Amino acid sequence: RKEFVDLYLNYVFNESIREPFEDFMQGFLRGCPATKWKMFLPVELQVVLQGHTKLDWHLLEKNVMYRQYKKSDQTIRNFWTVFHKLPEEKKKMFLAFVSGSDRIPGYGLEHFKFSIADPQEEHPDELYPFANTCEHILFLPR
Repeated sequence: RKEFVDLYLNYVFNESIREPFEDFMQGFLRGCPATKWKMFLPVELQVVLQGHTKLDWHLLEKNVMYRQYKKSDQTIRNFWTVFHKLPEEKKKMFLAFVSGSDRIPGYGLEHFKFSIADPQEEHPDELYPFANTCEHILFLPR
């Protein structure tokens, strides 16, 4: 029985996917030569490819730049009060709304910057918050 299980597992995890995986690996290595990846430890490579998954939301708040706002403005204080009460999943959804990804790139949260800007509309109550994901800007009406 042990031999059967070993052979079956080898087939499922190795033999049955060998050809598609070799095609994938060949294409991947064409765009990203293996010599470049050898400088990373496995944990470092995972961060480079996936980004950071654990986030310090207070550090994110500290790194925000304000446009047409001051940190002491009531709108900003209300925003951060509500934000810090959100569950982790909703905070990640906000990050995806602002940046296009729910993860922080490999260079780390301390270097990740985003801005909160006032769209300066005549009727701010008629406008929803919106974002520019390319420049990491949240347009937050007053």
